[in-house]
Amino acid sequence: MSRTLVLVRHGQSDWNLKNLFTGWRDVDLTEQGHAEAKAAGQKLKARGLKFDIAFTSALIRAQKTCQHILDAVGQSDLKTIRDQALNERDYGDLSGLNKDDARKKWGEEQVHIWRRSYDVSPPGGESLKDTGARVWPYYLHDLQPHVLRGETVLVAAHGNSLRALIMALDGKSGEEIVKLELGTGVPVIYTLNADSTVASKEVLEG
Repeated sequence: MSRTLVLVRHGQSDWNLKNLFTGWRDVDLTEQGHAEAKAAGQKLKARGLKFDIAFTSALIRAQKTCQHILDAVGQSDLKTIRDQALNERDYGDLSGLNKDDARKKWGEEQVHIWRRSYDVSPPGGESLKDTGARVWPYYLHDLQPHVLRGETVLVAAHGNSLRALIMALDGKSGEEIVKLELGTGVPVIYTLNADSTVASKEVLEG
């Protein structure tokens, strides 16, 4: 019985490359992003992983990352559930702005607070705490039951939706989780105990 959960942040997006706040804006992967997603799939294939079900967000950059991974492990037609509960944090009025331009408009300190605090949201957007308020219930009700049945589950999502999930899985504080850097296209493999606690965690970097 595997009880395995694999989390992967999407590959580099067009707006990652351009240093823009993306959030819920639906932008595609760059050429590098496609390559990162394919490489993630190859790493998981090398581990001999096969998935029982996949979950991703309502945004194309995560969906394409998910598909590249499934293609790589020979499961192109695997059942995949898309839900906006796994979407990136909504940056509200910052969405589409260059991060340097945002600093000029609101000030370095204010933009840093919006980006790196746990419970302060930008105008019209979500804090990381708000993001967790939709990610964690979705995990508990929709994802975790598959894992606890002994299935191997793939989740291809976003930096902040995955931070919110990792915060709960690893028992991190809000202050700790905002410092966590998740690389694009880097798989994180969790094995859970029968009581849903984490038995092991491995990050497939490099």
